[in-house]
Amino acid sequence: MKPRVIRSRAGISGEVRILLVGFGFMGKMHAAVYRQLRGVSLAGVVDPRIQETKKHLRSMQMDAPVFRDLESAKSVPCHAVDICLPTDMHAPAVAWAAGHGKHIFCEKPIALNLAQAGKMIQQVKRAGVHFQVGHCIRFWPEYQALEKFIASGRGGRLLSLSLQRRAARPQYSQQDWLNGSRRSGGAALDLHIHDTDFVHHLLGKPRSVQSIGTQDRTGWSHIFTHYDYPSVAVTAEGGWNYPTGWGFQMAFQAVFTGGTMEFDSRLNPSLSVVLGEGKKQAWPFSSPKAGRAQGAGGNVSSLGGYHNELASFVQSLRSGCKPKVATGSQAAESLATVLAEIKSAQTRQAVKIPSRGF
Repeated sequence: MKPRVIRSRAGISGEVRILLVGFGFMGKMHAAVYRQLRGVSLAGVVDPRIQETKKHLRSMQMDAPVFRDLESAKSVPCHAVDICLPTDMHAPAVAWAAGHGKHIFCEKPIALNLAQAGKMIQQVKRAGVHFQVGHCIRFWPEYQALEKFIASGRGGRLLSLSLQRRAARPQYSQQDWLNGSRRSGGAALDLHIHDTDFVHHLLGKPRSVQSIGTQDRTGWSHIFTHYDYPSVAVTAEGGWNYPTGWGFQMAFQAVFTGGTMEFDSRLNPSLSVVLGEGKKQAWPFSSPKAGRAQGAGGNVSSLGGYHNELASFVQSLRSGCKPKVATGSQAAESLATVLAEIKSAQTRQAVKIPSRGF
């Protein structure tokens, strides 16, 4: 049977059907979100662990056929393919989905290198389908609150921004792929890229980067970077070389001419502000009632950012308007900057960010 290509400039008016590819840590996260989004269903799940996947779907009260590989699922009527595979498997999966005329959501990072990323973007353009990459921090409620606070001008001019993303060494990936630098790119490319991408989102592309870091069997396991902007001091660090029991933390501190905003995932309340000479106060932010992923593993179980990004993707399918946030081109630009950071850490020299477009 010829694959059904569902494409409409007017968007999708009925139920949105998603083919979920990969049912590991992030695949389970995404399934939990789709379960909560109205008018969305899983057309199927692609994962070679068929019985285990079926069992977990039942535990989530979800019903969808499970396929061993993409070719086995090629006749499944669906609107979009959601790719939650190891990074080294993104490129062929995107090529398959684009070749079958399916809209695409692909987990981050988009690829391991710029040649792969560029080819994927061109394939998607030729297919004329929607393409969004899972840079979920652009959609994370506390980070969205910072973006809105900057735009409001309530704190005055932004002087400095520092971001942190720290984690115990990942123990939850299938076949331990995250700890293989050739498959994941190490913490610099898989973990720290979240903050690099958010810096891009807020401030655009930096002129250059200066990085230092530590290496181990997983590649660059901790990296510290200064981003060169003309009027804002920006730094970020990210690493997963902490002991197993350490857990996870994401945080930022933004200093303005008239105040500060601070976020720490380990605190409650997580987001606080000091305005002028006033006292520190909790800062409200909008977060969907998204609950928790069942059995997804890890220490960050709130689905807020994942909910927002997938809801945005689904809305783009319904409206017929291609995504404008976390696009393939934006993901490639963030990848280029992280690769420059890795080069800087290797050479102990500042590295200019390439001006190439995607």
